Amino acid sequence: MVSTPLDPDRAESVFADFKGEYTREQATLEASRCLYCSDPPCVKACPTHIDIPQFIRKIATGNLKGSARTIFDANILGMSCARVCPVETLCVGDCVYNLLHVPPIQIGKLQRYATDRAYAEQWRFFEAGADTGKTVALLGAGPASLACAHELRRRGHGCTVYEKRPVVGGLNSTGVAPYKMKADRAADEVDWVLGIGGVEVVTGVEVGEQVSFQELEARHDAVFLGMGLGPDTRLRVPGEELPGVHGAVDFIEEMKLTKMNLAGVKHAVVVGGGNTALDAVREAKGLGVGHVVMLYRGDEAAMSGYAHEWAAAKVEGVRAEWRAVAVGFEAGADGRVAGVLCQRLDEKRQPIAGATFTLPAELVLVAIGQSKLGAMVQSLTGIEVAGGRVVTDERGATGRKGYFAGGDCRNGGKEVVNAAAEGKAAAQAIHAYLTGGL
Repeated sequence: MVSTPLDPDRAESVFADFKGEYTREQATLEASRCLYCSDPPCVKACPTHIDIPQFIRKIATGNLKGSARTIFDANILGMSCARVCPVETLCVGDCVYNLLHVPPIQIGKLQRYATDRAYAEQWRFFEAGADTGKTVALLGAGPASLACAHELRRRGHGCTVYEKRPVVGGLNSTGVAPYKMKADRAADEVDWVLGIGGVEVVTGVEVGEQVSFQELEARHDAVFLGMGLGPDTRLRVPGEELPGVHGAVDFIEEMKLTKMNLAGVKHAVVVGGGNTALDAVREAKGLGVGHVVMLYRGDEAAMSGYAHEWAAAKVEGVRAEWRAVAVGFEAGADGRVAGVLCQRLDEKRQPIAGATFTLPAELVLVAIGQSKLGAMVQSLTGIEVAGGRVVTDERGATGRKGYFAGGDCRNGGKEVVNAAAEGKAAAQAIHAYLTGGL
C-alpha cells in the first residue's frame, strides 16, 4: 500500500459523480455505434495515442480484458484519464460523428467502463523487467513520475520517487475536482500502477532541502524532473492576507483531503477565468455556498477555461463579472474578509475611471495561475529554463547529461494525459540513455 490513508469524512465526499458510469448494456450499445475508422482522428487527438477503435471494438465483442490491455499499454493512467480528460476538446471533440451532426462516441465513458473493470478484477497486465542494476530518481509523485516509473520498471530499471508531500499522486490526489474523481480513487490508481513492484516512494523529502541534486546524482544513474507546478500566484493587493482569502489550488487540496468547515460562508468570489477557477466555482457551489461569482479580467469569449465547464457552472447557478479585477479586500467586524473591491475594465483591459464596485465575500479563491518550478534546477549546468519551464527535446531529455523532464514543470500546466505521455516518452529516452542508445 503506497497511498496514504484518507479521512473518510473529508469535504469532497459530498460531491456526486458528474458523468456517472455505464452499465454493461449501455457500454455495449455505445461501443456498437463506433465506425472503427481506419485513420481515426480520435487517436491523433489523444496525447497518449490509445488505439481507440480497437479498445471500443473489444468492448462491443465482450473482450473487456483485451480492451483494458489496449488502453493501459498506451496509457498506464488510463483509469484517471477516463475521468479527468477534457474529452470534449480531445478525442470526443474529434470524433467523425461531429461532422455528420450525430452525437459523438462517448470515448471517455467507454474507457472508464473498461479500466474500472480491470481495477475491480485486479487484472495485472505488466511485469517488471529483468534487473539492469541501474536506478533512476524521480522528483515528484504525480502523474508524469508515475507513468515514467512504471515504464522504467517494465524495462528493469530501479526507481525511487521523492515527494515533498505526505500524499502520493500529485494533482490527481490533491487537485482534481471531486465530481470528476475523488482522492481515494486516485490512491487506488497509485497502488495499482506501482503494483508492478520495485518502485520506492519516499515522502516528506524536498530536493534542495532534505536531499541535494549532488546526492541524487551519486545515488542514481539518471534523474527525472516531474515536480509539477509551485504555489498559487498572488494578486499582491491590499487585504490579501485576510483570513478567508486563499489560493485556489491550496483550497482545493484542503477540501479534498480534510473535513473543512464553510459555516457562515454565504458569498464566494473566485478570481480568474481558467480551468482551476471553473473547478473552484463549482466546488464552492457544491459545498453549499449560496452565491458564487467568478471575477475575470476578460470577457466570456476570452476565458481560457473550457466552455463546457463554464456551461455546467452556469447551470449550477454560478454567475460572472466580466472585465473586472480585484484591487483589494475589505475586512468585516470579525477581522475576516467580507468583500472584494473591484475595478471595471474596458475592452482593452484598461481601468475605467470611477467604475468600481464591491462584491460581498466571506470566501475568496485566487485562481490566476501557479508559479513555475524551473528555477529550482536552473543552477544546474546544462539545464535551460524558459518562462519558468524546463526545456527539453521532444523525448524529454534536458541539456544536462542524465537529466530528463516531463509533466507540468516542462509543459507549464497541461492535462493529466499530457503528463502521462511525457512521462512514458521520457522513460523510453532514459532507457536508451542507460543502455547506451542515447
